Amino acid sequence: MSKMVLTYKSLFCWFLMTSALLMSSWFFLLRSTWLTHSVDFGFLPNSKLRYGSPLTSESIIGGTNSNRNPRKCDSSKPILKVFMYDLPPEFHFSLLDWKSVGKSVWPDVSTEVPHYPGGLNLQHSIEYWLTMDLLNSELSKNLSGRVAKRVRNSREADVVFVPFFSSICYNRHSKLKPGQKKSTNVVLQEKLVSFLIAQKEWKRSFGKDHIVLAHHPNSLLEARMKLWPAMFVLSDFGRYPPTVANVEKDVIAPYMHVVRSYVDDSSDFGSRPTLLYFQGSIYRKDGGRIRQELYYMLKNETEVHFSFGTVQNDGIKQATNGMRASKFCLNIAGDTPSSNRLFDAIASHCVPVIISDEIELPYEDVLDYSEFCVFVRTSDSLKEGFLLNLVRNIGRDEWTRMWSRLKEIEHFYEFRYPSQVNDAVQMIWQAIFRKVPAIKRQINKDMRFSQTGGLRESGLQSITVPRNFG
Repeated sequence: MSKMVLTYKSLFCWFLMTSALLMSSWFFLLRSTWLTHSVDFGFLPNSKLRYGSPLTSESIIGGTNSNRNPRKCDSSKPILKVFMYDLPPEFHFSLLDWKSVGKSVWPDVSTEVPHYPGGLNLQHSIEYWLTMDLLNSELSKNLSGRVAKRVRNSREADVVFVPFFSSICYNRHSKLKPGQKKSTNVVLQEKLVSFLIAQKEWKRSFGKDHIVLAHHPNSLLEARMKLWPAMFVLSDFGRYPPTVANVEKDVIAPYMHVVRSYVDDSSDFGSRPTLLYFQGSIYRKDGGRIRQELYYMLKNETEVHFSFGTVQNDGIKQATNGMRASKFCLNIAGDTPSSNRLFDAIASHCVPVIISDEIELPYEDVLDYSEFCVFVRTSDSLKEGFLLNLVRNIGRDEWTRMWSRLKEIEHFYEFRYPSQVNDAVQMIWQAIFRKVPAIKRQINKDMRFSQTGGLRESGLQSITVPRNFG
């Protein structure tokens, strides 16, 4: 009996030893192969997979560092290579009354900077700023801080830029003139579509790597359903079906604020007497009807300024002074989910209170808006006393933290020429850059069956609306 017990003990010990050896061997085997070899993307054309370093939230926004100031880019960072069509001036700078000299398509931006019309035209002027930045990129020897650079060979490019100033075209030329059967705005869109679908660059990618700008919600109305494969740069998706424009495919860009930037802001919680501020159009369509309901709820509150206003009769000056004297500024959905009022509030360091359930925000994949904005659901805002109680309960310390963060990020929304590090122009390019890997993946996927009777370059003669459009 004792020998049998001894045998069982020996077998058990042998089992433990062999199990331990087996587990150890597996551990060392896995360790030897687990992420010890770095992947070299240098063999790829243009090194197009090297996107990570300049485009992460840490490098753009400052990550979790205490100061959270954006780090400056350096010339060793990857550059977004952009091929820009040499469209005739009628599509871009001639819309600003610029006159070309001879056969020149573009102004010489080293000596001449065409003027963009002021007032509310400015809020949808991103086409102008991005085009100017590409033209300037050919003059800049120092690439420090620059995200995008124009290239002349489309095969070297990451994206193809379409320089059509669609917003100013809508603002200035959407009405019929005497003798016209179609407005200039419609005619130019038709010409644009015909031009694009005839280009080898469009046929090569089926338009997926093209950048089309339509920041004004009503711009590009006739062409958008035909150019849907492209990446749109928009203010919001309010007037687009999700099959034509969506956050996965397209980029949301900020409005250019129309109030003056608050330079050397030394205000504090106690020096801003108005609790809640709104001045603008009150009676709107669609989702903007909430403005009217909030107006009747809040108009008699002593701590609230809620009134009608326009850019006329010193309206911009009044809004500038009013926002700077207010702790919180309402950004309420209008005819579409977005409004320039958000960016006016940021420029004024007035903590935005956003009431727009369908809003999409610029750079939100790398920027946490809850650090400097207050979000309120539409249904909650209409509850008696909810909105005022919410902002009244935000004390000095919390408000000051959000106010300080506004001052840290305000330059992300500043449009300048020449562009500067991490200003609105460079941030938009970065947002486009972050879309490039997905574009390349889809283009390559589309080519899977090109050798066996699938889509061919010569076969794309027209563009149809996506199948699930409806």
